[in-house]
Amino acid sequence: MTRKSPYAFLPTLARQGRGGTVQRVQDVIRDAVVRLELPPGAIIDKAALCARLGVSRFPVSEALGRLAAEGFVEVLPQRGTRVARIDLADCRQAMFIRRALETEAARAIAPRADAALLSALEKNLGAQERALGTDYSTRFHQLDMEMHELLLGFLGYERVRHAVEAARGSLDRARLFMCTPQRQLSTFGEHKAIVAALKKRDAEAAGDAMAGHLDAVMTELVGFAERNPDAVTLPARDTAAA
Repeated sequence: MTRKSPYAFLPTLARQGRGGTVQRVQDVIRDAVVRLELPPGAIIDKAALCARLGVSRFPVSEALGRLAAEGFVEVLPQRGTRVARIDLADCRQAMFIRRALETEAARAIAPRADAALLSALEKNLGAQERALGTDYSTRFHQLDMEMHELLLGFLGYERVRHAVEAARGSLDRARLFMCTPQRQLSTFGEHKAIVAALKKRDAEAAGDAMAGHLDAVMTELVGFAERNPDAVTLPARDTAAA
């Protein structure tokens, strides 16, 4: 009997010309980590990964080395490689960056928000509302990101957009942990407040609504971390407080 792969959720990589295999393997594994298909603390079976992806051991080892440098996995001497726990301190820093940039972005956008932007935001909100009753994870999360991308795209500052995207990467795993019906509903309400302020061309209200939204996410993340120490690494001061 053929043993079922523990990584059946991963795609088999299509064969292609030489070059780029390590990057493709890295992207596939990173996506599985971010989506929590490979949960924090999971030991990685390199042989099973190779068999599932249809590649040799070298690109898998190289990809895991790169992911270790990015903080997604950690190498344990004499024990192998495991998925890293979420680092709360890293999440705080990432949210600090997002709050600073996206709050100012909302303030800058409000006075010049045009009909096309507002229409796209309303369409996105409608899709979010529909997702509330049918999908509490992937779809709503995608729409959440699309809304923020609409705003940053309208702002038009590529360096700001790239900085926010980089910061958001550190938060994606943690946010997926919090894709509960209650958090989704709160997020939807916060998003509506942002759009309402933009429709009024009220820069201060738009900035405050964005700051309040991101603060609420971070507050919930801290609470999740305290309740789930096996999934999240707490800074020393948080551990002492708990």
